[in-house]
Amino acid sequence: MLCHIPAARRGLLLWLLPFLWTLAFGLWGLSRQDSVWRDEAATWQVAGRPAGEIWHMLGNVDAVHGLYYLLMHGLFEAFGASTTTLRLPSVLAVAAAAACVALMGRRLAGFWAGLAGGLALGLLPAVQFYLQEGRPYALVAAGAGLSTLLLVSLLDTGPRRRAWPRWTAYGITVLVCALLNWLSLLILPAHAVTLWWVRAGRGVWLRWAAYGAGAVAGALPLILFSRGQSDQVSWIPPLTWHMLIGPGILLAAGGLCARADRPRRARLSAAAVGLPLLAVPQLGLIGISLVQPLFLDRYVLFSMLGLALLIGAALGAAVRSCAPRFPRARHLLVPGVVGVSALALLPVELGKRAPASRVDDVLAVAGEVARLKRDGDAVLFVPAARRDTALVSPAAFTGLADIALARTPVASGTLKGEEAGPAGISAALLGQRRVLLVTDAAKVAKAPSAERDKAKAAVLRERFTVVEDRQVRGRRVTVYERLG
Repeated sequence: MLCHIPAARRGLLLWLLPFLWTLAFGLWGLSRQDSVWRDEAATWQVAGRPAGEIWHMLGNVDAVHGLYYLLMHGLFEAFGASTTTLRLPSVLAVAAAAACVALMGRRLAGFWAGLAGGLALGLLPAVQFYLQEGRPYALVAAGAGLSTLLLVSLLDTGPRRRAWPRWTAYGITVLVCALLNWLSLLILPAHAVTLWWVRAGRGVWLRWAAYGAGAVAGALPLILFSRGQSDQVSWIPPLTWHMLIGPGILLAAGGLCARADRPRRARLSAAAVGLPLLAVPQLGLIGISLVQPLFLDRYVLFSMLGLALLIGAALGAAVRSCAPRFPRARHLLVPGVVGVSALALLPVELGKRAPASRVDDVLAVAGEVARLKRDGDAVLFVPAARRDTALVSPAAFTGLADIALARTPVASGTLKGEEAGPAGISAALLGQRRVLLVTDAAKVAKAPSAERDKAKAAVLRERFTVVEDRQVRGRRVTVYERLG
């Protein structure tokens, strides 16, 4: 029983158990049946470039993810390109975030609240999705957990002469998160609400403002530069009422959990930290999206730490309430609830680890290309972004002529390369006998919008006939032969 374990060991178990629990969840089915979807393919193909070529690309596109790409480049150089190297940083990051939630929960609401909150984080469906994602959002969540833990420690211990090292660490952590994704700066207004809630002193406000402003200033060049690349997010749809259902449910759940903490307004509590951390980034992103559509849950994934903290506080309160009547059973409450929740969410957990959980799989269609191609065949991609299949699996495309490509992605400093004009593509097509078209599966495909893609479709329709057609995991490869 945990009650008989020495205090020092309980402190170790408090954060180690959530860390190992989340790590186990992350390692389970990590390869997703050897599938990689389009967002992760961007990480894969950029991380495989030399550092100088990555820097060249960032001047044209995806500067907002520059630090993450350089980090992944180093890992790919050290450990090789694989789904494990691609996703393990996210697994470790969420595990670290779970440990931070546990330590915060203990400070704010006791041992059981901390343990429950740390174990709950990895079970949240949104977190499970990005737990095994080769993108920077889990790393931002880990940084948000660390910065919030530092703030809690500064508020909880009162004024000290040597508080500046923690304030410095706070500012650096917020800055690094902003360099990974500058929308993570929404954590600063969340922390401001916490300071207002607990009626922080003038000195705390001044230090928070100074170090927070330093982080914003450090990220400002990236923010301004990346705004010039805003075409990258032009596909995000405008905010609609049905998009607010998810955030509304989360905020309602967080509010119910916060009631269990019964905070007094001027007391540092799980509600004072968790509720702003959950609500403010969500509401802030909604507000930004009224000006420019940017509402994607992954941009504020770190707000889920607030929900986990509130869930932990609610379970901690339940343990305290049942202690007088059921002193022995209270030690089983948190493990029991977590275990039952894990079993109840098993369909969700299995679904997140299946290739079908993502819109497509660039590796599966590459295998189909390798089986269908013949020497001398040409290949086309519609839209051009589907060239990521060839960039991630170049061996499958050996011997195929990419007849639309004018400049490679590396030479052009882009993600998908630069293609010739419609007339040039049409002329090149008319000189081919067999063409493999790599595109989206029928369920997710959109009508061609670019003139180049319309030209490709028109020539294939008028001058070629389909001889093979395979659809697999959201992608499609169609083999065309020249009529006559």
